[in-house]
This record gives sequence, structure tokens and C-alpha cells, in this order.
Amino acid sequence: MRIGIVCPYSWDVPGGVQFHIRDLAEYFIGLGHEVSVLAPADDDTPLPPYVVSAGRAVPVPYNGSVARLNFGFLSAARVRRWLHDGRFDVIHIHEPTSPSLGLLTCWAAQGPIVATFHTSNPRSRAMIAAYAILQAALEKISARIAVSEYARRTLVEHLGGDAVVIPNGVDVDFFARAEPRPEWQGDTIGFIGRIDEPRKGLPVLMRALPKILAARPQTRLLVAGRGDEEEAVQSLPKELRSRVEFLGMISDGDKARFLRSIDLYVAPNTGGESFGIILVEAMSAGAPVLASDLDAFAQVLDQGKAGELFTNEDADALADAAVRLLADPARRSELRAHGSAHVRRFDWSTVGADILSVYETVTAGAAAVAADDRVTGLRARLRAGKSSPSGV
Repeated sequence: MRIGIVCPYSWDVPGGVQFHIRDLAEYFIGLGHEVSVLAPADDDTPLPPYVVSAGRAVPVPYNGSVARLNFGFLSAARVRRWLHDGRFDVIHIHEPTSPSLGLLTCWAAQGPIVATFHTSNPRSRAMIAAYAILQAALEKISARIAVSEYARRTLVEHLGGDAVVIPNGVDVDFFARAEPRPEWQGDTIGFIGRIDEPRKGLPVLMRALPKILAARPQTRLLVAGRGDEEEAVQSLPKELRSRVEFLGMISDGDKARFLRSIDLYVAPNTGGESFGIILVEAMSAGAPVLASDLDAFAQVLDQGKAGELFTNEDADALADAAVRLLADPARRSELRAHGSAHVRRFDWSTVGADILSVYETVTAGAAAVAADDRVTGLRARLRAGKSSPSGV
């Protein structure tokens, strides 16, 4: 099958949607399908052979964050050329309502279109206001996927219609096989995310840290991600700042080793999450998880059975839970065991097969419609020939 996948966000700025698309593309390539991904990217960005650049993206505030999107006449021309060259059996657009390549592709594409909705935003005035503009494009979509029940709810409430829920995928064994790094082991709490994006919740964790360190002075907080490190620790007393170690951006391999090494992974995100791929990665690596009680996080963590939850934005609740878990190896082992079993439902062997089933359904439907149209056209020509004064 020839599969075209559209990424709305800049390929050179890592994020959950980009990782999902990368892993999905590589999963299908591994099965023998031909895959091309169209994504925004700066000219000097190293790209995998299956990624086609649609040009540089610009930062745009979107869903409580800043997304790097690509939109305009030049982008539209590149979309049309990519569609022409690809001759795809199915086109898979991610975030078709964002002002980026997905919307441009919806307008330009013909044939079966599958769309995945990642966003969970129950109060999106922009999406409601843009409905009239989006409607014509959305009507061309053959099948809709939502990565969680909360993403599906956003779609239903703002745009109508419905979607099948297929979660984000993870290569579970990649994380499970990683070797721990000794320097990251021993009374360590881990956090991965953009330091300067408030909804990722690092400020909540920083507010909790003094209480954690008062109970367990030997604890270290390891932070991986880009952002202003000095600003991140400004709220901490100076004597505690040495207990925070910033690792900067880390590779996929180091992320797996990081999650295999730490005693506790904390996800203090404050909102705007429709899924929580980092929770799945942490469970895959065997890291006990403590997360804010966002609806999407609770669902991923099996309502607290595969990871513990604390009251969103409550630094004291976070600190109390972290201290208790760090002091209780048996409870952490219990969370590891449940998380390792629960996470298998998010492995690409399951998720990829479900998405491929959607592709096969829409392409079969398109083929049936085309065949029906040919038969209808043939019958019309035969009737026209019989009624012609000179025809047979």
C-alpha cells in the first residue's frame, strides 16, 4: 500500500505528535508498505529518507502551547506536488483542524483520507469559530481516529461526527530492553518535557521539591528537556538547587535508559493533554509513575492501578505521594508489574494493526464506490446508445 502521512508540526522540534508519526511510518515501512511523510522542517534539518519537507514552520500559539506550523501559498504548492508525486492509496492527516499542512492537504487531496485528532480542548472557541471554514475540508475525510476518549469528545462537541479511539503507540520492547545508567540511579525522580512550557507542570514539581527533600534529603531530581534551566530553579532555595540536575535534550536511546534508571517518574502536567505518551514510555521502561489526575492521564494509568495520581496543581499532594512512594519499594514494584502488563495494549503491534484496518476499510470502500460508478456510467452509456436514432 502507498501511504501518505501529513505531520502538522515542525519535524525539528520534538513532540508527541511527531514521535507518533515517525514510529507509525517506520512500523508500516517495516511491514513492506511504501510510506511518505510530509512535514514542516527547516532547510538544514536532517530528515529520514521517508520525510519530505514542506518548508519552514512559524511558531503559533495553539492549545495552550506554541506549535510550529506551516501554512501559505508556497506550502499549498508543495502539498499539491507531494500528492501528485506520491499517488497514494490512502492519505493519513494528523490534526486536520490546525492551521497547517493537514488542512491544506484536506482541501487538495482526492481519494481516501484518514484523519487522526490528538487535541483535547473542551473550551476551544477558535475551533467553534472556524467550523464554517473547516466543514468543507472535514467532509472529505473518510474515517476519523481519536487518540483518546477526550480527543474524541473534543471532536464531537466542536465539529460533530464521531471517531474510533485508537491510542498513540509505543515500541514497548525498546524501552523494556534499555540498560539503566548507574549515574541516574539511586533515589532519583525523573521529569521529561519542555522546561519553559507551563502546562508541562515543572513549576508544580519545583514547588513540591522542598517538602520532598525535607523528608528525603538524598533525593535528586533529573530533568530532561529544552528550556531556561536557571529560570526553572529560581523558586528553589539556593541550598536546594544542587539537588536538580538538568540533562538537556536527550536521544531516544538515553530517554529509554533514563526511564529504566529512575526510582519514580513524575508527570505534573496541568492540562491540555489528550493522552500522555510519556506515561506509556515510562511504564514500558518499568518506571513507577506518579501523575496529575487529568482525565486523560487517569485513563492511560488504568484509573490509578498502573500509576498513582495526585490532585492537579497541588504541590503538597505531589510531595506527599512522592515521599510515600520513594519510601515504599514494595509499592513501586507493584506499580511496575501492573504498568508493564497494562502497557502492552499500546504496543505498535496492536495500535499499528488497528490503524492499518482503518486504511484497508476506507480503501476498500473507495474501490467499491469507483467500481459502482464505472458500472453506473457503463449502463448510462448503453441506455444512451439504445435511444440514439443511429445507434445500436
